[in-house]
Amino acid sequence: MTTADGRAEEVTENKPIDILLVEPNPGDTRLFTESFKEANITNQIYAVSDGESALDFVHQRGKYTDVPRPDIVLLDPQLPDSNGIDVLSGLNDDPVLREISVVILTSSDEEEDIVKSHGLDADTYIQKPVATEEFVGFVQSVEDFWFTIVRRDADE
Repeated sequence: MTTADGRAEEVTENKPIDILLVEPNPGDTRLFTESFKEANITNQIYAVSDGESALDFVHQRGKYTDVPRPDIVLLDPQLPDSNGIDVLSGLNDDPVLREISVVILTSSDEEEDIVKSHGLDADTYIQKPVATEEFVGFVQSVEDFWFTIVRRDADE
């Protein structure tokens, strides 16, 4: 990982991570955030509901000037204003933002294919939970993904 000014940042498994959830459904946002709390994960989760806010958040502009740059973006590709493909493209086009891990929250294999058909790729794709009890498993998937990234980066 790198800091905003391009310096190498030490990554450790004990360091809490900052997660940006880009989710248009307020009910799902509540389930995501409650599941992270219930799992006793010390990570900070921030949530926005549209693509424009997501890009403002990662660029730390507007009302998001004082937020940390996220380590992971959990991105629903179905957003109300600009779609998730626009957000992913914006992240991929910026050398600093390209370092942020992106998890696409899919509801089907078709959504993964649509994202890839635009010549874009995320770090991973995870099936979005449908039932409330599936959210705890989802949280574990995100945590497992992060620790795999941390280990890979530490080994390189």
